[in-house]
Amino acid sequence: MQRIFFILRYLRYSWLAKTKYHIHSPFVYDLLTNIIEDPTPFYIYDKIESVRSQMLLSQEEINVTDFGTGGKKDQSRKLNLKYIASHYVKPAKYAQFLFRLINRFKPSSLVELGTSLGITAMYQASPNSNSTLITLEGCAETAAIAKRNFEKARVKNIQVFIGEFDKTLPQAIFKLQKLDYVFFDGNHREKATLKYFNQCLQAAHENSFFIIDDIHWSSGMQHAWKEIKKNSQVTVTIDLFYLGIVFFNKDQAKQDFVIRF
Repeated sequence: MQRIFFILRYLRYSWLAKTKYHIHSPFVYDLLTNIIEDPTPFYIYDKIESVRSQMLLSQEEINVTDFGTGGKKDQSRKLNLKYIASHYVKPAKYAQFLFRLINRFKPSSLVELGTSLGITAMYQASPNSNSTLITLEGCAETAAIAKRNFEKARVKNIQVFIGEFDKTLPQAIFKLQKLDYVFFDGNHREKATLKYFNQCLQAAHENSFFIIDDIHWSSGMQHAWKEIKKNSQVTVTIDLFYLGIVFFNKDQAKQDFVIRF
């Protein structure tokens, strides 16, 4: 039944989604033509995709504890890296979009909630080697694989905080003091998403931008996305179906966009 509702949500998105020919905001038009639709094959793509390919071929097994899907804290399951890479890691299309977005706006203090195997983290950390990306992972064994992948790709500006987000997110915010960028990809539940969004909002500023993953994954996530859009500090939001982008720049009129991606 949930699968049917997901398909219906996607059909609605497809009906509402606009192309660049229907966008009148100069800011969003520029974002769409020069970032979302940019086909440039940046050199780092091949290096990171090489690591992804290794993960997709690996039969190595680890015990995975997932705190973000409603499971009990003491539950874990044994999964091989191939399965994790194919089911839980952001596809190249979206990870490379995050790279381009970060490469454009140049945030220096970044947080990612949900490390998994570290593929997406490397895309986010690579545009600026002088930036700091703190990535949060609940599962210690998964985090160990991510760290190994960072070493393979020689991406050195990533720090991994291991533990439940309720503990590690405040630590990350305290360490960075300000948040230029946050990617919420680790707990796809309404209350948790809104809680972490509001925590990060306290350290955000006018030039910050946040990315929310899986905004249409469930009715709860859709409601969380609606609440985020209504926040008084939020100006421009962009719905790409699988990702939602949130800007806080007061120079932009408060508008919500649904864009085909």
